[in-house]
Amino acid sequence: MIRVVVVDDQQVMREGLVALLGLIDGVEVAGSAGDGRQALDLLGHTAADVVLMDLRMPVLDGVAATRLLKRDHPDVAVVVLTTYADDASIADALRAGARGYLTKDAGRADIGAAIRSAANGQAIFAAEVSDRLVAALEARTVTRAKVELPDGLTAREAEVLGLIARGLSNPEIATELYIGEATVKSHINHAFAKIGVRNRAQAVRYGLEKGL
Repeated sequence: MIRVVVVDDQQVMREGLVALLGLIDGVEVAGSAGDGRQALDLLGHTAADVVLMDLRMPVLDGVAATRLLKRDHPDVAVVVLTTYADDASIADALRAGARGYLTKDAGRADIGAAIRSAANGQAIFAAEVSDRLVAALEARTVTRAKVELPDGLTAREAEVLGLIARGLSNPEIATELYIGEATVKSHINHAFAKIGVRNRAQAVRYGLEKGL
């Protein structure tokens, strides 16, 4: 069972999410909280695998709570579930350590998939969020060629990181670039080693911070 903590300051939303999660196979609600501080207090004595985190909350907002949570409970994955999908909110959440980002129009299947992906160490984003990430990456493509790539990345490795940020799987990256899956894995391994990350969520955050 994947143990999930729900964090949202709106009681109706919080209770609705708890009820919804109870309908998802393999998911168990470990607790709920009305703000980031309550969530951190709860995780101090409650085991959890994934936290569904709202962003705009009183006392301690979702970004600050995610940052503290990843410091104190690095094995717990955070999936943002919020009304907001603007560039600043997305970037702040990913930099804080969120592994996924959904908007509140997500259905049960989307939320279940995000929880399972996050628990398995994978990043997952709502379609709107992925589109914004893609747009941001494409906007930087023109300047990328004019600027020396960071950490010794090759142009191909940077391109693969960009496709990871778009949410593509290894087979999809292979199709996009007309190369084999083994070559994709090699590029990913080399890129991850150069930039010092362990998973795709960290790679997305790196790309945002470095302007890839």
